[in-house]
Amino acid sequence: MPQPPPAMRSELAAAGCKRGADLPGAHLRAAHLRAAHLHAAHLHADLLRRCLWAKALAIALAIGVCASSAGLTAANAAETGPRVLAAISLKEVLNDLARAWVAQGGLPPVIAYGGTPTLVRQIEHGAPFDLVISADAAWMDTLQQSGRVQPGSRVNLAGNRLVLITAAGSPLSLQAAPRFDLISALGASGRLALADVRTVPAGRYARAALESLGVWSSVSQRLAMTENVRAALLLVARGEAPVGIVYATDARAEPGVKVLSRFPSDAHPPIVYPMALAVRSTSADKGGAISGTDSAARFAEFLRSPAAVALLNERGFIAPVP
Repeated sequence: MPQPPPAMRSELAAAGCKRGADLPGAHLRAAHLRAAHLHAAHLHADLLRRCLWAKALAIALAIGVCASSAGLTAANAAETGPRVLAAISLKEVLNDLARAWVAQGGLPPVIAYGGTPTLVRQIEHGAPFDLVISADAAWMDTLQQSGRVQPGSRVNLAGNRLVLITAAGSPLSLQAAPRFDLISALGASGRLALADVRTVPAGRYARAALESLGVWSSVSQRLAMTENVRAALLLVARGEAPVGIVYATDARAEPGVKVLSRFPSDAHPPIVYPMALAVRSTSADKGGAISGTDSAARFAEFLRSPAAVALLNERGFIAPVP
């Protein structure tokens, strides 16, 4: 007779159902049912653990984010480098940097992009990673305080600027300045597109800037908040919102928008992209010859090289605050 799985055998034993035991049928069925539920729960937990990385990528795709493995082909699919979770505003430049890294002989990093809060939530739920790059210091503080990253590995990769945008063909003209007339630019029913001001770094920076310039109260009820800054960018590019606030590098990457004005740098906290290594490696290169954390450390070092910094500057990123 086939044996029940370990979890079921433990439950049956706890109920007194040893081999040859004679229990009333209803009692036996109830014990089997409890054991089956326990076994199913164990299977679900194991499946959840195994699929967390896939889930992170699926969520990313669902909200218009993407995952990539720069230079990865079928021939080297078994030799991928570190798993990297990165803020979506780094997408184009980080993909290019990853390709440059591969061209120098590095193994292709597998990169998942998303809004920083989404990435942090995935890490907190056990998603495997070797290197994380967030879009502000606060979320990296959260990971550091929870023991998810190596404190000594933390460094600011780059900085950015905040800009006011509209659709490329819009005749609108507007300058971000103290008490500027943003509400009129929204028209009778338009909304201001920006990332979620409660959780997403770009949204937090935007709110801080609007508060500093004295216009937050006039537009706070006219927001179109999104899960990440690229979604806000698309709302403006598609004409679904007349005005938006995004990073300067995002505006450069989207031909469907134009920059109306750059926010004064002292109107919001410095925009920084901290990166840090995972406390524990979750991948290995070449069958484990090089740990994922070691590979990630090498990739992180490359991202701070003069060639990488030059490319970041070329794409509109600025030197980070130390």
